[in-house]
Amino acid sequence: MESQRQKKIASVLQRDLVEVLQGAATQGGMKGILISVTKVNVTVDLSIAKVYLSIFPIAKGAELLEGIKSNAPLIKHELSQRTKHQLRRMPQLIFYIDDSLEYIDQIDKSLKGIENPIDNPELLEKRKKS
Repeated sequence: MESQRQKKIASVLQRDLVEVLQGAATQGGMKGILISVTKVNVTVDLSIAKVYLSIFPIAKGAELLEGIKSNAPLIKHELSQRTKHQLRRMPQLIFYIDDSLEYIDQIDKSLKGIENPIDNPELLEKRKKS
């Protein structure tokens, strides 16, 4: 169960992270890329913030995530400048790709019969023999 403090910090980080990341993408000459922060979870001791990102187009996700991870100290610094009146200590940021939208999209296609695994078994992930 998240405390009110954790929720407040998470929402402050989420709002400012969107601006910082989208600004960095635009300045970095990456036109047409949308980065949204779908969720931020802050640990009980407020030392770590897990940041879930949705990146469009999806194909650029892994590449952008690496860039964001390698720039985490800069992003953290930029965030601490923006939130210095609300947060005393900036938590460590750990970035993840939120693939739930992609997962929902796959379910949606399956339900509409667009990608039917019965007609095309290649769509199913291969199971490992144990």
